[in-house]
Amino acid sequence: MATASKRSAREEADKQRKIQKGVDTTDAANKNQAKGSSAMQAGARKYPEPPFPKQHHAKPGHESEIDPAPLYDAPYYRGSEKLKGMVALITGGDSGIGRAVAVLFAREGADVAICYLTETTDAEATKAAVEAEGARCILIPGDVSEAAFCAKAVEETVKKLGALDILVNNAAFQIHSTKFEDLTDEHFDTTLKTNLYGYFHMAKAAVPHMKKGSSIINTGSVTGIDGSKELVDYSMTKGGIHAFTRALSGNLIEKGIRVNAVAPGPVWTPLNPSEKEATDVAQFGAKTPMKRPAQPEEIAPAYVFLASPHCASYITGEILPIVGGY
Repeated sequence: MATASKRSAREEADKQRKIQKGVDTTDAANKNQAKGSSAMQAGARKYPEPPFPKQHHAKPGHESEIDPAPLYDAPYYRGSEKLKGMVALITGGDSGIGRAVAVLFAREGADVAICYLTETTDAEATKAAVEAEGARCILIPGDVSEAAFCAKAVEETVKKLGALDILVNNAAFQIHSTKFEDLTDEHFDTTLKTNLYGYFHMAKAAVPHMKKGSSIINTGSVTGIDGSKELVDYSMTKGGIHAFTRALSGNLIEKGIRVNAVAPGPVWTPLNPSEKEATDVAQFGAKTPMKRPAQPEEIAPAYVFLASPHCASYITGEILPIVGGY
């Protein structure tokens, strides 16, 4: 009986080792396949994949200098008057996500005001793209960290375009600091004043001009959810933007103004090639499950959805992550 029991135990052990060997073989094959696999492509057209050309651009970054050029025009997106007759003000609207949002807002029937820092060439290109959609567009250069400029931008939007129905807070400053102790006061101050003060001042200036059905959309980040060890200050501001979104949404409910945020993962815009070292830029987005960064036109429809009273009338205080499968 004992001998039979020992035989049974050996047979069980042999069976377990056989299963183990099969799984080990499969794992090795899957790893080799994964190393050679390409990025996920699930859109209407094929999007660029790493490696990208090594590049590092001076702040604030110019879309006209980025290689490959970010894709923003969403040629397969068809408008359906979701924002007909509305007016939007977009900070950081000259390039990247801001440009893509401006184009889709125009395609949905909105007129657009664009705030930008000094990137005049990019801003003019965005204006031309918006006008090609049949919408009006005005350009307002200035620094969103200054309360006086935010007030001026809102007043100019209302005066020239007749109203303000949608505010998109999107302008941002980001640059890494590998060692926390190397993060200077000036660096920290610039990040906070652009990313937090800018959103606060712009919202405060905009709200008195908004009516029921208006909305504010803030650009957050996956770093505000997970943090980033080399972007301590930036992560801090993006987490603050998420909290600001939730708090302000509650404050403005009685006014009928919705407040939401989009929290993107890596997106191919001037922000990152002007933030990272050239070798890192070449692999930007490669570590996401989709193995590539998003293109701006893949993010912009979320802003349309949140801005439209036809689509999102019961949505406020939400943070919408678009992070490529994390």
